[in-house]
Amino acid sequence: MNILVLNCGSSSLKFQLIATDLERIEQNADQRLAHGMIERIGGAAILNFAVEGKTAEKSAAPIRDIPSALEAVIRWISAQSIEGVNNLGDIDAVGHRVVHGGEYFSQSVLINDEVLRAIEDCIELAPLHNPANIKGIQAVKEIFGKAIPQAAVFDTAFHQTLPEKAFLYAIPYQLYRRHKIRRYGFHGTSHRYIAYRYRTTNHIPRERVNVITLHLGNGCSIAAIKNGNSIDTSMGLTPLEGLVMGTRSGDLDAAILELVGAKEGLTIHETVMLLNKQSGLLGISGLTNDMRELLAEAEESDDRRAKLAIEIFCYRVGKYIGAYLAAMNGTDTIIFGGGIGENSAKIRSLICENLKWFGIALDETENSAHVGGREGTISTEDSRTKVCVIPTNEELLIARDTVRLIHGKI
Repeated sequence: MNILVLNCGSSSLKFQLIATDLERIEQNADQRLAHGMIERIGGAAILNFAVEGKTAEKSAAPIRDIPSALEAVIRWISAQSIEGVNNLGDIDAVGHRVVHGGEYFSQSVLINDEVLRAIEDCIELAPLHNPANIKGIQAVKEIFGKAIPQAAVFDTAFHQTLPEKAFLYAIPYQLYRRHKIRRYGFHGTSHRYIAYRYRTTNHIPRERVNVITLHLGNGCSIAAIKNGNSIDTSMGLTPLEGLVMGTRSGDLDAAILELVGAKEGLTIHETVMLLNKQSGLLGISGLTNDMRELLAEAEESDDRRAKLAIEIFCYRVGKYIGAYLAAMNGTDTIIFGGGIGENSAKIRSLICENLKWFGIALDETENSAHVGGREGTISTEDSRTKVCVIPTNEELLIARDTVRLIHGKI
């Protein structure tokens, strides 16, 4: 089966075309055929597409909305020489990354009218994300027709196993009962994939998976996974809570919103947007939200604020690892994933520097060697807790879930 995986944002569309089926999943023989993204939808958009194994094609074109962006993707795919994919009819199903499923969904589902209504009901929990996800689902209906199977794979679903003591906030309980205000967690598909990859490569059953997983990218989160289930995670009601991120503040005193709003003359909405879009690494450094650029500035220019942003980022991650070691009463393995986690040996080293008391020690030769998508162990043989790098692959998991749903295997 040829599965088109879509991740629709407010002004962007990412896609992968993956050939997979139940047999390929069993044999871990799935094949990515093409991938790409469209940025700046609503104006002069930037298109960056690539057939697997070939040089990426970059271009610009006016694209007004998500349906137009999807049409551009389909036109491009149809024009390529991809084995088994010559036109629209050769795409068998579409899998969507959906950010928020609330308490409705604890696993991936095939999309019908009832599912779509539930995703719409979660808009107030994810006003920046769910509307774009819905537009992607509706665009597929318009372009492919209603008969094509569509699956929703939720960022929040994996974390529905959190116990009450982890997901409830210490606010009046009726606010949870009335409005479902609680910790939901995000990056669930990434944490789930990393845990799956860990258990399959180590040949252990799901119920024996006791790991701490780190998704470190522009967005960052950490999850405590005990007996194969997520028992705690750093993101909360929204993706704003938790670790320091590219442009998000992470944890802070809620009273800051009122103070900053009054001092700067901002509405609550404007203050929340400041915390989401202008804070984190960007806010501290005043330079960039890109960790690669910050590391270069710190190295080449000895920039104080770049160094401070890196220090705060690593300190926050280390604090959370320590907290989750306590929450889990110890763990077997700490696993780094996500763009920063997979590719920055320096950041991994700085994070683990403050974990020596726990008996955690990196083999710096192995740490330096595991970049650019290389998977493996980076801790010393005598480290009390193993430390690994496992590149995440959310799109593959979405494609696999879509196939399993079609065959009734979920």
